[in-house]
Amino acid sequence: MIVTLGLTWIVVPFQVKLDGGVGSANPPSRVVHIRSLPHEVAETDIVQLGMPFGKMTNVLVLKQKNQAFLEFMDESAAINMCTYYQTNPAQVRLKPCYVQFSNHKELKTDASHSFQNTNAQAALQAAQAVQGGGGDDQQQNTILRVIVDNVGYPVTLEVLHQLFSRYGKVLKIITFTKNNTFQALIQFSDTISATTAKVSLDNQNIYNGCNTLKIDYSKLTNLNVKYNNDKSRDFTRPDLPSGDPALDQAMQMGGAPGMMASPFAAVPGFGTLSPAAVNAAAIQGGGVPMPGFGMANPGAFGAARLGMSMAAQAGTSVLLVSNLDEEKVTPDALFTLFGVYGDVHRVKILFNKKDNALIQMADPHQAQLALTYLDKVRVWGKNIRVAQSRHAVVQMPKEGQPDAGLTRDYVNSPLHRFKRPGSKNCQNIFPPSAVLHLSNIPPSVTEDQIQSWFSDYGAVKGFKFFQKDRKMALIQMSSVDEAIHALIGMHNSQIGENSHLRVSFSKSTI
Repeated sequence: MIVTLGLTWIVVPFQVKLDGGVGSANPPSRVVHIRSLPHEVAETDIVQLGMPFGKMTNVLVLKQKNQAFLEFMDESAAINMCTYYQTNPAQVRLKPCYVQFSNHKELKTDASHSFQNTNAQAALQAAQAVQGGGGDDQQQNTILRVIVDNVGYPVTLEVLHQLFSRYGKVLKIITFTKNNTFQALIQFSDTISATTAKVSLDNQNIYNGCNTLKIDYSKLTNLNVKYNNDKSRDFTRPDLPSGDPALDQAMQMGGAPGMMASPFAAVPGFGTLSPAAVNAAAIQGGGVPMPGFGMANPGAFGAARLGMSMAAQAGTSVLLVSNLDEEKVTPDALFTLFGVYGDVHRVKILFNKKDNALIQMADPHQAQLALTYLDKVRVWGKNIRVAQSRHAVVQMPKEGQPDAGLTRDYVNSPLHRFKRPGSKNCQNIFPPSAVLHLSNIPPSVTEDQIQSWFSDYGAVKGFKFFQKDRKMALIQMSSVDEAIHALIGMHNSQIGENSHLRVSFSKSTI
């Protein structure tokens, strides 16, 4: 039997001889066990592995263990899958993985996995639609047309990419405004990912109570993207120009490729929102659950507390930092300092102008916080300037391009402070101050040791352990400038066999 999945042809044998179980020490079972998966694996990836072999009835992904289970309706389908991948090693997102029979005869999931169950059912429903055909040619399309209704908060191309990438590989995105409505065309690498995204996200809200997605299949078969900017992006062609001559010239001189102003100027409803309006939007139900997606609650990083307009927050996630000390600045130092106010994804110190740097935050809200708190702050004896950049992405240097280690990617860094939704760090964001909050202090470390370490960055004026928790302490430097240097130098420093110090600014006094 020959079946087709996207553009890949796979030959699957009808009958298989078993000799003590195929691809596993376990006897044949309807449930297949897949191991050594990449951390970013999704239900759609597992369903695509099993699609050529028969109808699937359940899928369970255990991301923390890098494993998954796939249940077929018939045991013969599972046998065919294990046999095929025994001689043709399976890959998920370019990473080799191992396929074998499970010792489970069926998969049982409970209510505690409700969100995962929703993803699993969407992926299985999409697979059935693709396998069954149903006479609808549009269901074989890889391009979705997305309309955003009831707009309450800005939706950027980056937001769409992060949201839709949960369901498969996104190749291209084109955004535009038609009849005063924000729309997008999103092209996936395969039909099942596109179908799963449609099934999962159609009529869902990006934010609580607003930004409703209306999704159908496009009649187009391929998106022709000419420019990588804030309105369009070809993720397979990072070399495309931005479409702006001045910006393209800056890219050739060692700057980062980027995007022009926000595309939302023509979209109604993006005026200034009062803190009350922000809170009202946040408490309405119905938002799409997005683990690790900091924009699920636009007020999470203090937008309501700061009273910022949502229009101001609609800008880029990239900041331009200038007036830096060329002799002292490093990507790691900027990652640590700006990481106090959001998760830093990339840092580029400009090769031809090393007192300038581009810093890409996880989203525009975090970028706005960093700008608010760090603009004109004194760092290494100079008042730095922080402004929104016209760029929307910081690109890694191309092979052979001079860089000297001035560009670094921190997307997968374990040191992000805000990667967990609802983290207490979100409620403890303060402007730079002379008093620093220390945590994760092991019992063996003494006050004298801590004061000695921090004295390398200036004069220590005060210190005290927390009475109820000696793992935490406050330390006061003689100036805000010295406290900033101490935070950059001491945050995440190893102070015990398995302990790394955490340092942040405090609103408390000693």
